[in-house]
Amino acid sequence: MSTDDATNRSGRCLCGAVTYLVTGAPLATVVCHCEHCQRQSGGPFSVNLIVHESQLAVTGTLQTYEERGDDGGDVVFVRRRFCGGCGAPIVSELAQADGMVAVKTGTLDDRSEVLPTVEVWCVDRQPWVALDGMAVSLDHE
Repeated sequence: MSTDDATNRSGRCLCGAVTYLVTGAPLATVVCHCEHCQRQSGGPFSVNLIVHESQLAVTGTLQTYEERGDDGGDVVFVRRRFCGGCGAPIVSELAQADGMVAVKTGTLDDRSEVLPTVEVWCVDRQPWVALDGMAVSLDHE
């Protein structure tokens, strides 16, 4: 998949076994500071394109880790989907968000025009992280 223009964005995992295409404009580009995104990304936050699942076409096999919240209950909050070969995170399915998914922007073929405008889970933001120009910052408890 090499399609990449203003409304279509292609991407892949590190080893290339999983590729994807996002069609249409994302609803938002979000920086998530939650502890789980920090652990999954190995960095201080995760940057995500928020799109409807109908906008995402994946080729290859994804593995799934179901996040059930801090209490370990039965309710699935996030399905974190990743390549089983190289472990690269591709998408987080937001179980409570009616078909919305978060595509990990680090896996895009062209990341040069990614411009996050929203920060979430700022309560978990690392004290040394300062991102200028965010239109909205949302704290979650």
